[in-house]
Amino acid sequence: MSSSPVSTVALRAAGTSFVVELTEPVPRVLHWGADLGDLTAADQAALSLTAEPAVLNNALELQRRFTVWPTEADGWSGTPAHHGHLGGGSGAPRLSTASVAHRQDPGGGGELTLEMTDAGAGLDVTVTYRLDPSGVLGVHADLARRAADATGTAADPAPYDLAQALTLLPLPRRATEILDFTGKWSRERTPQRRPLGHGTHSREVRRGKPGVDSPYLLTVGTPGFGFRSGEVWGVHVGWSGDQRYLAEQLPEGAGVHAAVLGGGELLRAGEIRLAPGESYRTPVSWFAWSAEGLDGLADRFHTLLRARPQHPATPRPLLLNSWEAVYFDHDLDRLLRLADKAAEVGVERFVLDDGWFAGRRADNAGLGDWSVDPVVWPQGLTPLAEHVRALGMEFGLWVEPEMVNLDSDLARAHPDWVLGPASGLGPTARNQYALDLTHPDAWAYLLRSLDALVTDYPIAYLKWDHNRELHEAVHGSADRPVSHGQVEALYRLLDTLKERHPGLEIESCASGGGRVDLGILARTDRVWASDCNDPVERQAIQRWTGQLLPPELVGAHFGPSPAHTTGRLTADTFRLATALFGHAGIEQDLTACSPEELATITAWTAMYRELRPLLHGGRTVRADLAAPGDPDADARLLHGVVARDGSQALYCWARTETSAEGQYGRVPLPGLAADSRYEVRVRTDLGLPSLHQSSGPAWLTGALAGWVALPGAVLATAGLPMPTLNPGQALLIEVRRAD
Repeated sequence: MSSSPVSTVALRAAGTSFVVELTEPVPRVLHWGADLGDLTAADQAALSLTAEPAVLNNALELQRRFTVWPTEADGWSGTPAHHGHLGGGSGAPRLSTASVAHRQDPGGGGELTLEMTDAGAGLDVTVTYRLDPSGVLGVHADLARRAADATGTAADPAPYDLAQALTLLPLPRRATEILDFTGKWSRERTPQRRPLGHGTHSREVRRGKPGVDSPYLLTVGTPGFGFRSGEVWGVHVGWSGDQRYLAEQLPEGAGVHAAVLGGGELLRAGEIRLAPGESYRTPVSWFAWSAEGLDGLADRFHTLLRARPQHPATPRPLLLNSWEAVYFDHDLDRLLRLADKAAEVGVERFVLDDGWFAGRRADNAGLGDWSVDPVVWPQGLTPLAEHVRALGMEFGLWVEPEMVNLDSDLARAHPDWVLGPASGLGPTARNQYALDLTHPDAWAYLLRSLDALVTDYPIAYLKWDHNRELHEAVHGSADRPVSHGQVEALYRLLDTLKERHPGLEIESCASGGGRVDLGILARTDRVWASDCNDPVERQAIQRWTGQLLPPELVGAHFGPSPAHTTGRLTADTFRLATALFGHAGIEQDLTACSPEELATITAWTAMYRELRPLLHGGRTVRADLAAPGDPDADARLLHGVVARDGSQALYCWARTETSAEGQYGRVPLPGLAADSRYEVRVRTDLGLPSLHQSSGPAWLTGALAGWVALPGAVLATAGLPMPTLNPGQALLIEVRRAD
């Protein structure tokens, strides 16, 4: 990376540009959003000229600039990029630029690194911007205490207590509406909207993981933005612990910008104390812009993830997980029969869930004792694992390494390994506590145990769970907060295990979808979107999980009816159609299924394998069927996947509840080209949904019998009149290009 002599740096990729002016003492952000093109020197001068705001009445007598690292020294009265203190002093950061380096990548994008220094605190701040070819901008910062000043004098030995470090980018005036997420167990990623007004919209996560109510992807856009329309700006914090997201607007703006968007790790008091020579790196905050609504934003993130070297390159195997089939009832003969049925219907990976390890007859004992129960499994897991592999399937196993039951040999032998205050542990959650991963002996024990399991059996896949939140996450007699260290230790554990077993795949599960972030996904191969397999809930959960993650990274299983988590009765066609749009799997006792049910499941597994290249390589699309705030907005859904070359598509038309209208009218199929010609058919492999009508529409009658030729102008612009389904029903529509 070479030093840059230019006064303005522009990173450009995929219709996005990020422009920074290298002003003193701190560079400022001129633009983030739509590509401004190849800027000439005159263009750069014009952009700089128009970046100078007015000097306001009764205000600082200077032009406020929104810098890359905003603090009060810039006249910024909003949330600062960082704050802290050195022994109670040095509380007013004043940075100056030390060096600048940048590079442009031939395929689009590039990197800009800005090194700044705060002489008063002896603190160096390095901010790195990496614009990916997808148009997603990854930003992180390194904050380091210098060991000595420029004269060689040793630095003040007092630690610098870092209270906050966030990365912030500007938003324009037209970005006035916020979308983020909340949720609960079995109802993750529930969207919520509100206007962006003056003040700070701040979402803090204090759960030791992103949580089932994670903000997930904080998006601000033009009023009424939807899946297919509107201009949007979003940020995701790629960190598997405590987090902070914010959107902020001050009356005086942010330079010539109106507001700011940002995020980072939420730091506990006393958690990051930088002695001379020590440093802290923020998580990467991933920023993206789109002029094509939420689908455009999602497509950028999907492209980013699919381009990673570690992204799954092989077809995502259809799996069966044993939990809702047998729960804790681990009987070898029963599990062998289950494996036989799984192989018969086309399962490719068999996963043994909770209940296999020492003393584990219920959820109140055994966590931490990661050895096979000799009573239930006198020959170990070998008979089951070998039987599974002989049937042509991979063998996987459930673990929850970060947790411990007090009723376990581990807790009795090493009570100091249990994470909590020195004065005594607080209440349990799900009968368990967290294990202190920052304790070197505890970490080494987990690595030995997991390494031995993967080696001995050989295990292709670990379902890695995390079922409680980290409250009072402190360590030692001084109760030092270790939430940050806990995440770093987890990352080291996963990285080391993967290094020792390169083919091992790991799922991130945390009471379902409680740990879904790009930090954990740098080390795992998929997430469990939710413990809920009820397809009514799953339609929404998967729809919004897809705002960040492509389908191949999202576990989507069908289970029995009634649903384990809701008690709701649903049609098998609806359950199967819903589970198709992800990394598909089964969570059901196949030995209790009738021959007719098994035949339908077999047809579904064949359809999954047929459509897997499309589902896991195409562009996710979602239709806007109602205005935001419409009480019936989620009564009917249309979503699908369109091949990157536009040659084929699969759509799901689903109804989750009744609504007032008898006929919905024409619905354009998103993602198709109006100037192309297509053929359409309805997939009947799983049977037909129940209709709330006598017959038709006419196109549907033809598409049930075979392919129907329809022009793109009709499909993509005018739209198809959709049938009225009964609630809890779904119709699969396949499209292929005919020209």
